[in-house]
Amino acid sequence: MLVEPLAPPRSVTPAVPAATGYWARLLPALALLACATRLPSFVRPLWNPDEGYLAVQARLLADGGELYETVVDRKPPLVPWLYRAAFALWGDESLTSVRVLAVGAQLLTAALLASLARRRWGDGAGRTAGVLYLLASVGLNPEDAQAATFEVFMLPSTAAAVWCADRRRPALAGTAVACAFLAKQTGAAVLVPVLWLLWRSGAPGPGRRREVLRLTAGAGAPVLAAALVTTPAGFVFWTVTGSGAYASFTGSELHVLLRGTANTLLLAVACAGLLPPVVRALRVARTGAADLWLWLSSSAAAVALGFHFFGHYFLQLTPPLALLGTAALQVLPGERTARAVLASACACSLFVAWGLLTPRPELDHAERLAREVRARTEPGDRVLLWGMHPETYWLADRTPASRYLTAGLLTNYSGGRDGPRVGERYAVAGAWDVFRAELARRPPALVVDDSRGKPYGPERVPGFQRVLRGGYEPVGEVGGAVVYARSWNPGRP
Repeated sequence: MLVEPLAPPRSVTPAVPAATGYWARLLPALALLACATRLPSFVRPLWNPDEGYLAVQARLLADGGELYETVVDRKPPLVPWLYRAAFALWGDESLTSVRVLAVGAQLLTAALLASLARRRWGDGAGRTAGVLYLLASVGLNPEDAQAATFEVFMLPSTAAAVWCADRRRPALAGTAVACAFLAKQTGAAVLVPVLWLLWRSGAPGPGRRREVLRLTAGAGAPVLAAALVTTPAGFVFWTVTGSGAYASFTGSELHVLLRGTANTLLLAVACAGLLPPVVRALRVARTGAADLWLWLSSSAAAVALGFHFFGHYFLQLTPPLALLGTAALQVLPGERTARAVLASACACSLFVAWGLLTPRPELDHAERLAREVRARTEPGDRVLLWGMHPETYWLADRTPASRYLTAGLLTNYSGGRDGPRVGERYAVAGAWDVFRAELARRPPALVVDDSRGKPYGPERVPGFQRVLRGGYEPVGEVGGAVVYARSWNPGRP
């Protein structure tokens, strides 16, 4: 059996910080590639319910609502605020503005990874890291990879945290960690490689303690500010303490493990150019990339946290994978880089084609349902959608009757459960009391049961049954969703 000889590590010339020509050439190329890989994101009004949830939140905030009061979600506030700002500047009739911001987020992530790789291994490695990241970043189901949601806006902060730690800027690294957390809680996993980099390069004794204090201050200030701008109790509950039932997969083990396996295989296909060099480099040489392995390991732990394994969770793995692939290519023959980029480009083209060509039946259903809701209500009416597609509120341009935009927060189905741990007893603590009070205070003009045979249907949720029996009658059906109109006058004694 012939074994390919190992090439000596390629010599690199340290990057010159003032070499603006390098970035003047690289950034436009990365921008063009970022636009090309995310082209499918612009061909549909929405990609997944998370985008719909964020769009509805942004509208409610624009109308004077308060996060964690008027509308709630198990997420930190940064991305809803970002949607709100985009809508304020460019209008809320489409998601084009946030899609453009998502392209910018991907470009920024790629540029930071390129800078990290260039500092360590030279100009060529910088180009390789940026390109490999963008090619791998769309390597999942398009509804996960093309949507402008939490992970996409979290990744620039995670890359920035490692970039700052690599340059021994602990306060800025802490701020970047905080921004990653405020985009999505699992963004805080990047603290592991940040601490490693600061410990490895810092001076022992008081100097190291000062760096830890700067890191803590940099991380604590933005989080504290976000808690105070919203409500401290609501912020802590909805981002940290209020998701106990959501974070268990008891009774749904096979369901979530199959999902995790499928998404792992998809990402492996997307990383077809990255994984072989990494495996080969592990066999033949040390790459000197302990921080990158820590970054990948902590990101993998974050993906597994909560035991849901949704596809968009796996996006958190792509930055460290891109850098590990780049590191591995430095100790392999030069032609392996071209092969890696070509393999990644071929895989990327398959995922882009998937996004451009595959129909989205759930979006079609939501649009038909939105047309029905618009036809049966007036612009000022409140509507209750009992389902998992809050985008219907946004498409219909109607105000939700409750702060809970999906049935998931009231039944725990939001974790993708297949049945055993779904029901009122698994709802967010106190949610049903608030829900009943909201409907009593302002009864919705229309109620839509969009459960369509799912385990949170009215036959399994007595509380929702009581809502329907309290003055609503069926008036229509759209693709299995039953539409109920109010059959009584709330002003009559």
